[in-house]
Amino acid sequence: MLHVRVISPTGRTGDVLRIVAESPAAANVILLPGAAHAPKGDFVEFDVAREGANGVLDALRELGLKDTGSITVEQLDLSISVTSEKAEAAAPGDPDDAVVWDELTARTAAETRLTWAFLAFLALATQIAAIGALLDQPILIVGAMVLGPEFGPVAAICFGVMSRQLSLIGTAVRTLAVGFAVAVAITMACAGASRLLGWVTPDMLDGRSLTNFIIHPDRWSFIVALLAGVAGILSMTAGKSSPLVGVFISVTTVPAAGNLAVAVPLGHWNEVTASLVQLGVNLAGMLLAGTATLLLQRVLWARYGLKLTPAHRPGRAVGGRRT
Repeated sequence: MLHVRVISPTGRTGDVLRIVAESPAAANVILLPGAAHAPKGDFVEFDVAREGANGVLDALRELGLKDTGSITVEQLDLSISVTSEKAEAAAPGDPDDAVVWDELTARTAAETRLTWAFLAFLALATQIAAIGALLDQPILIVGAMVLGPEFGPVAAICFGVMSRQLSLIGTAVRTLAVGFAVAVAITMACAGASRLLGWVTPDMLDGRSLTNFIIHPDRWSFIVALLAGVAGILSMTAGKSSPLVGVFISVTTVPAAGNLAVAVPLGHWNEVTASLVQLGVNLAGMLLAGTATLLLQRVLWARYGLKLTPAHRPGRAVGGRRT
């Protein structure tokens, strides 16, 4: 269940209550007239099953509450209520399969931010991957995969393509490009300094047996990237974070960047090309599969999701879209 808090101008509160009443997925409605102070208005809160949230939120947005009031949504971990159970039973499907598009919009927008934390995690992951390549230690490669934060912008690009938001795509691409450029540059500088100090030598990249998959992209690399793209998007849309760790472990984006960063100062130019190809193959696979997954989810929910009868207010129809 999701908990929705609405601040509504007094003149719109009746429409808000009508929208909630017309959704069989909503329950536990509370009205506090005049309780809101900034912005001023009435305070309405209720619970709604994830499967029926899209129609309700679309209808509320059509009332103009984003400008004149507010709509806040949060996840409920536990709801002990027969009314809630009936609301969940009335909504089609399972909560874990439901896609709340407003939630995904907010999450992908947050994932595209080029923050110091994003740069730091990506740089640290790339350096760990570089050390793993030098020492031929797959456990370090796995650790770098888990630490890398790059799937967030990849998911944002997929969502931007599906929803035709060019600005979101541009921001996510910039975050990925700048992030990898900074991470590779830092790792390359560290590798160059280590070579000058005699800590690393060109022969350390020769004869690897456990981590040579990084520089041998093939059809299986692309297939794994496709599968990881599907799993990653499903993990984000279902609100489950634990499967996302498996996605990180599956795809060698960060290891490819780390291998690239050490191959340049050590003069392994053939590995530079192979690392770039590996990175491109994995990103392309995740983007294709992630976008296709989102498109399929949108079609399925539009066709089989809970339909909300539009509420009306003078001169304007409310909630014209399906869940």
